[in-house]
Amino acid sequence: MSAVPATGVPLPPASGAWREGDAPGRRQWYVRDKVLPLEAGGELPGVRLAYETWGRLNAARSNAVLVLHALTGDSHAAGTAGPGHPTPGWWDGLIGPGRALDTDRWFVVAPNVLGGCQGSTGPSSLRPDGRRWGGSFPQLTQRDQVTAEAGLADALGIDRWALVAGGSMGGMRALEWAVSYPDRTDALFLLASTAAASAEQIAWATIQLHAIRSDPHWNGGDYHDAAPAHGPHTGLGLARRLAHVTYRSEPELHTRFGRAPQPGEHPWHGGRYQVESYLDHHATKLVHRFDAGTYVTLTDAMNSHDIARTRGGTRPALRRVTARTLIAGVDSDRLYPLSQQAELAAGIPAADHVRVIHSPHGHDGFLLETQQVAALIGELLGR
Repeated sequence: MSAVPATGVPLPPASGAWREGDAPGRRQWYVRDKVLPLEAGGELPGVRLAYETWGRLNAARSNAVLVLHALTGDSHAAGTAGPGHPTPGWWDGLIGPGRALDTDRWFVVAPNVLGGCQGSTGPSSLRPDGRRWGGSFPQLTQRDQVTAEAGLADALGIDRWALVAGGSMGGMRALEWAVSYPDRTDALFLLASTAAASAEQIAWATIQLHAIRSDPHWNGGDYHDAAPAHGPHTGLGLARRLAHVTYRSEPELHTRFGRAPQPGEHPWHGGRYQVESYLDHHATKLVHRFDAGTYVTLTDAMNSHDIARTRGGTRPALRRVTARTLIAGVDSDRLYPLSQQAELAAGIPAADHVRVIHSPHGHDGFLLETQQVAALIGELLGR
């Protein structure tokens, strides 16, 4: 719980990560019974994945859908905010009875990614010796995360997913699923994602990592048991502000805010523009619900994303995909431009062309344009 100073405004905890004793919400847990070997070397013991499910697995175990979240998402893909879930489901408009992922038909599974901070093993978790991982948490790649998710599928008795779907970072893992486990992926839905992190994407991400690691409270990643307000909140907030600008489009920001000052404030006298207040709001929200160490771990993993690594190149890697595939991008996305989805479509045998989501919202269109996304899911699943 956050401390409450004399001002009455709760201080953020050192980390917004879920902790033992917090309300579990809808979470369930998969616990790996052996160490996880890591692509970069070494191994990770005691792996747990938090996950949520909707609907029922049929007798043939043929109706399972895997939904994979983006950088600051979690397992709560559908449902309201409440105890154990600080935010509403990030794809709530798509999952449920009568929706695109109709839970009267499909068994939907959404794990919190390995390295995450909402119940899965990550930097805020306890090591086998009882101390927090903190700065000693090992480097992960998308392939490590998918290997852990394959263990979850085994535990659920799912030999083959009817659909694996994800956008942005979730799309990276969805693609890894289809390349690493083609016999376990029947259909594939990739949204606003890429075959490999580009130089520009790595550049934006690296600035965010520097912001967090330069925070005086970062302490090499060992801050999780610090007093409230003594986590690397300034660095995480700066990282979020920068990232959020890349997630939206310039025309949207201009239309919504222009050069207008925040009501009651004057930028020439220490006040803010409305767009500054908007970024401050998103930074504050993330600091209260997320973990800086997880942000670093997952961003590093995204930077390492390259489907071609050890597979002889991008085209040979993409040719391993046998799933029915639909690839979509957002026309105003300046972070993951349509050219990256075009490369995926050109290389995956079952993908014919890129579907374009029309949105003023930039990269975040894959989360916000639920009607267009729902139509694409219906096309892929034959609804």
